Amino acid sequence: MVRRTKEEAQATRHRLLDAAEVLFQSQGVSQTSLQQIAQQAGATRGAIYWHFKDKADLFNAMMERVTLPLEAATREASTTGEDPLAAIERVMVQALSLMVSDPQVRRVFEVATLKVEYTSDMDAVLQRHRSARNECVVDFGNALQHAARQADIQLPIPVKTAAYGLHAVISGLIQDWLLEPEAFDLVPAGRHIFRVYLAGLGFERPSMVVDAACKAAA
Repeated sequence: MVRRTKEEAQATRHRLLDAAEVLFQSQGVSQTSLQQIAQQAGATRGAIYWHFKDKADLFNAMMERVTLPLEAATREASTTGEDPLAAIERVMVQALSLMVSDPQVRRVFEVATLKVEYTSDMDAVLQRHRSARNECVVDFGNALQHAARQADIQLPIPVKTAAYGLHAVISGLIQDWLLEPEAFDLVPAGRHIFRVYLAGLGFERPSMVVDAACKAAA
């Protein structure tokens, strides 16, 4: 009986989070009430407060169910022993592919970037967003610094600035794609833009040389 009660409680929690995802995406976070989420989930308002302290707590729980593309990319890239820029490109492509293929990842990323307002009662959400961004920038910075030492080049801008720029390029590209997914193919666009950004920093990747040679021959 106790096990069944725990399973039912977990099922209710997941229904609430599923309902929140759908409503946050369709009408925005600030315009969605906890009562609406409860109704969408077929639960009571009391059930929400049993599982979550407030809307920000529910929002962050929704985020924690899905590892967003950039977070997944930097975590994996930082644990491999391969060339740092090759690792970032590989996991970036995986991340962009996940964005295209997984509806839940796409929905949660859209909510997190396009459908939330950082009002005072959502300060915990803002802090989570900042923390994830900062961790990503640190990982990018470490990779760029390591790669610059390997290539024996001096970056034209401070490494932290370059890392922020790389984060902005990738996250901004995903946000633009979410506005109109039919406008361009996310994965190949991401790969090409990433390589152009690296070229601007002074890195010459083997793949860039091959691409340039193919274009010259054409």
